[in-house]
Parts: sequence; structure tokens; C-alpha cells
Amino acid sequence: MKFVETELKSAFVIEPERLDDERGFFARILCEREFAAHGLETRFVQCSISFNVRKGSLSGMHYQAPPHEEAKLVRCTMGAIYDVIVDLRPASPTFRQWIGVELSAENRRTLYVPKGFAHGFQTLQDNSEVFYQISQFYAPQLARMEPWNDPGLGIRWPLVPTAMSQRDAGTSLPGGGHG
Repeated sequence: MKFVETELKSAFVIEPERLDDERGFFARILCEREFAAHGLETRFVQCSISFNVRKGSLSGMHYQAPPHEEAKLVRCTMGAIYDVIVDLRPASPTFRQWIGVELSAENRRTLYVPKGFAHGFQTLQDNSEVFYQISQFYAPQLARMEPWNDPGLGIRWPLVPTAMSQRDAGTSLPGGGHG
């Protein structure tokens, strides 16, 4: 695996190193020793998928408050997404800064989202599926979000949103949902 640290400290894009042969290829996407050597979480207690029918669907920006902050591994297993993370760690030099990364079934990249970050994505193709590995169990009472369109963050989404949950759109009460 190739670990590429992003502009946001402790956040990585992980690229598989393929071993090709006549059948196709093999690639590791998680190795406890290599993750630990980079200071990354190695224990993931929950896996989830998000399937989105329409290009332009938007989810985010979700996180869990202390003491249940989550680290996440995010992959796109079908289609393509624009994956966004925001550093919400007050003591971080990159506090309230964000990055966006294209994840797709084709590039097979994984985004490592550290604890203390909000996460969201927008689908770039119809029928896109996102696979999450999450380091904490879901605690609905600690589920939080930053507005996807917060002018203070200035996230530049690639498409005009075509679909989102009522909660993400800001039209429902806090709590519930997970992304």
C-alpha cells in the first residue's frame, strides 16, 4: 500500500499496490502493521455501505462528538464519488480546512478519515456505492454535522446537488442518520 498524506495532518489517501497476473490482480487495502507504522487507527468495529441511485446525490458533513469520535476508511466500490473531509480539531493547524478526493471503483483508492473530522461525499455517477469501515459504534445521541454548504468552510462541490436527506438539507431535527 502507498500512504499519501494529505494537506490535512493525519488524513491519508491509501493507494493499493497491485500484484498483476493473468487472472487479474491482488492488492492489500488494510494491514494492521502498516497502518500502525503511520500512526493510524487499526481497529474497526463497524462496516457500512451507502448506495446512491442518482449522480449528484450529496451526504454530509457527518461526525460523532466526544467521547465517540470515529476514524473511518472510505472506499467507493461502485461508480465514483467526490469525498470531502473537514478538520474539526480545534488545536490542529488545519482546523476548519477541507480537502476533496475522487474515489472510484476504477482507482480503488481509500481515504483514511482521522478522529475529529467531518465527512461527506457527492456521487459523480449514477449507482454509486460507498463502503465504510468505522472505528466506533454508532452513538445517535452524539451524531453531529456541519452544513454541507457552510460559507465559512467554502466547500466547492463539483455538481449541483440532485438529492440529499432532509437532515443533510437542514430540514429535520438533529440526530439520526450516519455518514
